[in-house]
Amino acid sequence: AHVRLDINECWVTHDLSKHLETVAHLASLFATPFGGAEWAQLAGFWHDLGKFHPAWQAYLQRESGFDPEAHVEGQPGRPNHSTAGATLALMMGKLCPPSRILSYLIAGHHAGLPDWQPDDAGGDLCSRVFDQNGALKLDDLNVIRNIPAAASFLEKSIPNAPPLRIGSDHDLNKTKEHFHLWIRMLFSCLVDSDFLDTEEFMEPQRSQLRGQYLPIQELKARFDQYIQEKEDLSKKTTINGKRKQIREACIQKASCEPGFFSLTVPTGGGKTLSSMAFALEHAMRHGKGRIIVAIPYTSIIEQTAKILRYGTDVDQEIETNKKQGKWLFGEDQVIEHHSNIDPARENQRSRLACENWDAPIIVTTNVQLFESLFASRTSSCRKLHNIANSVVILDEVQMLPPEFLKPILSVLRGLVEHFGVTVVMMTATQPTLEGQLGAPPNVIAGIENVKHIIENPEELAKEFSRVELSIPANLHDTKQWSDLATELLAHEQVLCIVNSRKACRDLHALMPQGTIHLSALMCGEERSVVISEIKSALRRGEPIRVISTQLVEAGVDIDFPVVYRALAGFDSIAQAAGRCNRENRLAAEGKKGKVVVFVPPKPAPLGLLRKGEDASLEILRTCQVTELVPSIFKTYFERFYSVLNSVDKPRFQERLVRDADDFSFQFRTLAQDFQLIERNQQAIVVWYENALTGVKSHEWIELLRNNGPDRWITRKLQRFVVNVHLRIFNRMKELGFVEDVHGYWVQSTPGLYEPGIGLQLDESMWTSDTVI
Repeated sequence: AHVRLDINECWVTHDLSKHLETVAHLASLFATPFGGAEWAQLAGFWHDLGKFHPAWQAYLQRESGFDPEAHVEGQPGRPNHSTAGATLALMMGKLCPPSRILSYLIAGHHAGLPDWQPDDAGGDLCSRVFDQNGALKLDDLNVIRNIPAAASFLEKSIPNAPPLRIGSDHDLNKTKEHFHLWIRMLFSCLVDSDFLDTEEFMEPQRSQLRGQYLPIQELKARFDQYIQEKEDLSKKTTINGKRKQIREACIQKASCEPGFFSLTVPTGGGKTLSSMAFALEHAMRHGKGRIIVAIPYTSIIEQTAKILRYGTDVDQEIETNKKQGKWLFGEDQVIEHHSNIDPARENQRSRLACENWDAPIIVTTNVQLFESLFASRTSSCRKLHNIANSVVILDEVQMLPPEFLKPILSVLRGLVEHFGVTVVMMTATQPTLEGQLGAPPNVIAGIENVKHIIENPEELAKEFSRVELSIPANLHDTKQWSDLATELLAHEQVLCIVNSRKACRDLHALMPQGTIHLSALMCGEERSVVISEIKSALRRGEPIRVISTQLVEAGVDIDFPVVYRALAGFDSIAQAAGRCNRENRLAAEGKKGKVVVFVPPKPAPLGLLRKGEDASLEILRTCQVTELVPSIFKTYFERFYSVLNSVDKPRFQERLVRDADDFSFQFRTLAQDFQLIERNQQAIVVWYENALTGVKSHEWIELLRNNGPDRWITRKLQRFVVNVHLRIFNRMKELGFVEDVHGYWVQSTPGLYEPGIGLQLDESMWTSDTVI
């Protein structure tokens, strides 16, 4: 199967039969929790069947240097080794549709899950296994039949166990919706097993670093100890008392049977720790293997991961805790997996765990989770089998991308119904995801049988009310930026959130020196620094004014006495309110925080932001809103979903469900279109130096220039990236502001990036509808 040189420069061979047997065994173990053991095992036996072919053996020996002269007459180049097993599966299954399951897995175990036959009819899997006359290509298999070592593998038969419990009490029309997910899970079992066994042979030292995690029981003991110490040291305030009640409600409901749960808690109610209390207790009671926390923004992930590792997200406290050996779960038990992670904070075990999510606690993005669940590439699918039998916490669930709701809600139902997953939908502004959603032609099935952890969210919202909400009576009365700037100056500590990056810059330009600007025109490294500075200033009680885009809303733990919010969807207004009087410190003065909604000079940019604003306007025209309570959000989301242009942007129904009873799927085509982040943006690596740490993007850019796109370098450069609309990028390229360095676009002229402001863009590049 493989060859390598040992430390003595002697050749060591990896026996092919042993490799097939090991992969089959591991894949079977991985698939056992969801009833796919027989199918995964057979995929393991057949995945590298083509390597028995003499031409492939000669290729391996020749290319590795094991035998430079090895060759087979008439067989130059690299032979295909993954089609033979796929062809055998179809032949053994007499071309019946279920036998296609194995052909997808085997044919795609390197190149990724293929389409059966793509839109362009150019063929994908079909063209690999059938000739022009529609007959199976059997030439390679006929050669392999003459290899004695292959005989025992060729004799194996298609499993009797039906895929995804077909023939059981499950409704076939309902079950077939999730066939694609079942195949992906089997694919995950196969490719992870293949990677692991190959790694154990080729890189044994790397292989030994895997695993070694604490059991859920011990993690729960650490959590309980942390909570007890935290309660002993915390002030006995009303808000801390409410947080304890919420956490106790979570622990109580954790005994319920696995399924869907909602956790609707006002901002500041301690959702992060309460949801973890639920997840640990639930995992203990029902034998769940891990906890996966999915979050919409990378800025929140970093904050959440710090809390789960160290019990705090304050850097100074983290350093103190490290010196004292104090943790919550510890560095090695919590894995961050997102594109913006700083490689300096990763050890090798963490990097390995990101490959297959075998750690007990995973903190990731919605993008990483859901794009993986609809992916075709092996690297993205490898982790999926470890989602089975887990607790998945969807933080800020209201931020699930609406245009992808149909496939996302479908895959969540599939995970719960067939793969033993418990899903916790968590937010302060719970969207209406139950029952029928949307309006014709965009009607989709929501989630059924949701267990509500908080029975009385309306009452809890009123108990947590810490702000006074001010919405203008005249919604046509727009506020000019100059007038708003004057109004903001009346407050020593104030946060103002606007709907676009251009609006943020325009307003900030009218504010006095020292006002903080925060938007996605600043790189991730600088945004982290600025958010940390904001928190420190607030803790010290210093005057501070911040103008920000909506990136500050979801989960960034800051606490201002006054927050201004440009008119937007009620979910955004509620998130802005969550940054106001968060810890209820004003209660000591008998006051509440102040949240002021204003009508900006221009409406929100076209698209989902505008639809959210329009849904809020429709509600405000018919009723007066003085409090942000769950009933308002229920009405808001009903109206918002009803005006969406699409809830199935990647054509999930057509590509993965319509022909599922024939096991005909378009895996690769769907994956290409399942992109939660618009691909009309271009990443620019900017020049920035972190004054606190001394980290400079220049140093990493030079390493990229000299060494090429090494993974470690490119991961580090992610911290210095700003994404811009393609129209603006093309203009920057024309002006010579950026250069191509080994496939990465890098700032090439001074003055393009200004610390505190971000990218400096010429006014002619801006339009409010394309830059947000």
